[in-house]
Amino acid sequence: MPKILFVQPTQYASDGKLCKQNKINLPSLAFPLLAAYTPRNWDVEIKIEVVDDIDFDTDADIVGIGTMGHAIFRGIEIAQEFKKRGKTVVMGGYMSSIMPKEAIKYADSIVIGDAEYAYPAMLKDFEEKGKLEPFYKIPVHSLAGLPLPRFELLLDKPIGGMLPVQAGRGCPYNCSFCSIACLYRGKYLFRPVDEVIRDIKAVKELGFNRFYLIDDNIASNPKYLKELCEKITPLKMHWASQCTLRLAKQPELLDMVVRSGCDLMSFGLESINQAALDSVNKAWLKAADHEKHLATLSGSGITLSTEMIVGTDEDTEASIRATYDFVNKTRIAIPRFYILTPVPGTKLYRNYKKEGRLLTEDLRLFDGTRCVYQPKKISAEKLTELFWWLNRKVFSYSSIFHRTLFNKALWKNPRNLLLALAVNFHYRHYVKRRTVPNIY
Repeated sequence: MPKILFVQPTQYASDGKLCKQNKINLPSLAFPLLAAYTPRNWDVEIKIEVVDDIDFDTDADIVGIGTMGHAIFRGIEIAQEFKKRGKTVVMGGYMSSIMPKEAIKYADSIVIGDAEYAYPAMLKDFEEKGKLEPFYKIPVHSLAGLPLPRFELLLDKPIGGMLPVQAGRGCPYNCSFCSIACLYRGKYLFRPVDEVIRDIKAVKELGFNRFYLIDDNIASNPKYLKELCEKITPLKMHWASQCTLRLAKQPELLDMVVRSGCDLMSFGLESINQAALDSVNKAWLKAADHEKHLATLSGSGITLSTEMIVGTDEDTEASIRATYDFVNKTRIAIPRFYILTPVPGTKLYRNYKKEGRLLTEDLRLFDGTRCVYQPKKISAEKLTELFWWLNRKVFSYSSIFHRTLFNKALWKNPRNLLLALAVNFHYRHYVKRRTVPNIY
């Protein structure tokens, strides 16, 4: 029986050690879904390096390596080691998809973009020809008919309290820094509601009462989300997802989302400066409304998780220091920060390269924790210094307790209060190692 080993690499901390955890807070859906596309005559094994050790003496015929963010560099090392041992190595995921000509230097084949058609074609070539094409790129134009992910392949691992379920893929917006925009270019696909519900029920049958709804902007199609919420409500489960702050402007939809069991949502605020939002092609988001919308969402019972960037052409030392004040004032329970990073393949990268503003082409430095280009209103060194200042301040004990223990809205949901505390201390651990917080 042929065998495929899927490997999700971890990342390196600044001290050169691999990042490890006691459990996986949110497993990736990619490998359980690909396992469901794998013919039954194949054996499938999944290794998630943040909790698993990699067996380089595996009997697998193919090693499939994910390339999520900066973990691609650990993935390259894993690929090189397996190739030394004569294994056929395939890489996929968004980093290798936007840099396939670089990634192929370390693998036998690259699956570019969505894998629902490309992955089976790759396996067929291996079975029938004994060799692979260097690239497989077969676009997906519909998410109807996806098989039930093989969640059982994750159950022998230390998993937190939820499993992932996908609703949509892509995003209707084209923010200049976004890798999703780079891959999907405004395309946004939704799965049939009944198929999403099928997957949620499967998660519940496995003993989980919580799921993460994977979608880069679940509220962008209100009609779809309303139908989904109507069918989730009777299942009496809790769930989390991500969307834009525009959800706060739709009271009926927000009420349905909360009543269906959603109690945690991640929002891409990016900046408290409107000029900064405009500069990264996100002018549709209004910074002046941030505080009001966050209060509405928090008051509804949703625990706030946010992502923000520093280092746009409009950022200054004052604006970055003001970001800390804003996070504390609004008591954002679970904040995350990144330095604006021109990932190769994005519009931002092309612009900075054309303008001669890149300070390095060493992609190992493009990890979101250091400035690799010349900002307009602050030096690169000062920006990096302030980024770490911001993280130290936000993940100090005083700020953590202020945003969680002294957050009246969070006390309405003691479970999420404990979750927010745990996540903040988890992020604090990474920040102390000068490593971007790992959200596995």
